[in-house]
Amino acid sequence: MEKGRLEAFSDGVIAILITIMVLELKVPHGANLAALRPLIPVFLSYVLSFIYLGIYWNNHHHLLQSIRHVNGNTLWANLHLLFWLSLIPFTTAWMGENHFATIPVALYGVVLFLAAIAYLILSRVLIAHHGKDSAIAIALGRDFKGKMSVVIYALAILLSFLNAWFACLLYILVAIMWLIPDRRIERTLIS
Repeated sequence: MEKGRLEAFSDGVIAILITIMVLELKVPHGANLAALRPLIPVFLSYVLSFIYLGIYWNNHHHLLQSIRHVNGNTLWANLHLLFWLSLIPFTTAWMGENHFATIPVALYGVVLFLAAIAYLILSRVLIAHHGKDSAIAIALGRDFKGKMSVVIYALAILLSFLNAWFACLLYILVAIMWLIPDRRIERTLIS
């Protein structure tokens, strides 16, 4: 099967998720800057999640550029990833509305953790479909950054019960790790 429909569908889902998140930013009742103060936690959680969805969109694009076609397993693995990403607007809103309270921060981490696992599964499904000597297999290699992200998310989930802000710092750390698109794929495709 051609990969175009998979790419278009995934792009559309991620665009809708970002739209849903921005709709959670309610207009304040008041015309001064003080009216914005209660929205700061909501806005900060939105910014973090917007960055995360951007990272997934960017890296998903790079991932699919390294393949020629998809199969049924790829479609299901991609839907699995999109399922976890589709929960980001909910956990973002809950975390922001509750000023980064422990349980919402932990659940946010669980969703990030499971999305990262789903991305790793998608990567492995694509490698299995295209072969161990394929461009995608060579580009991803052992995928240290992907596996490290999962470990940091797991640690952040546990730490959220001790200090939710420290867990958020770990979520930010992972986002910083991924802000630059995965260059391994670009290097492999160019060479």
